[in-house]
Amino acid sequence: MQIISVNTARIEHFIATNGERLDSAIRKRSREGRIAVGPLGLDGDEQADPSVHGGLTKAVYAYPLEHYAVWATLRGQAQVAAALEPGDFGENLTITGLAESQVWIGDVLRFPDCELIVSEPRYPCFKLAAHMGFKHAVKMMVQSGYCGFYLAVKREGTIAAGEDFELIPGAREVGVAELFSATMRKQK
Repeated sequence: MQIISVNTARIEHFIATNGERLDSAIRKRSREGRIAVGPLGLDGDEQADPSVHGGLTKAVYAYPLEHYAVWATLRGQAQVAAALEPGDFGENLTITGLAESQVWIGDVLRFPDCELIVSEPRYPCFKLAAHMGFKHAVKMMVQSGYCGFYLAVKREGTIAAGEDFELIPGAREVGVAELFSATMRKQK
């Protein structure tokens, strides 16, 4: 398991493909070097709507690189030409080797200089569709279960792209994939 990219963004104003004006920090971009990890997340990262993003329990968002190929195909079918880059799902950590089906609430991701604890799945909102460039992006995330997961900071420190990490199992009572699926069914 490895970090492919560490991504942050400041809040920006942008126009969605439907012409809607949005404030968001979903357009995360890769950072070089070691990035400080504090109780509220990565140094240099912001959230436009703290009622649904950020805070102590959603300080860092991780997304598996393995899902990017599916999304590239979906965007191609929707005639969205722009290539996907790490951070395009609003994730702080683009990771490899760990999918939602392998992660449980309370599991710890141990990095060389910090530890993050899995807190909940990411639930998609309209800003994902606006950023992805096609209206069915939220529906596709719900159907695929490719949601990624939020992490709380257990031990502050620093983090960098290229680092390996290990998964330390927690109580293993509620899986990220199962919680995401159950929550999405209730919202229908």
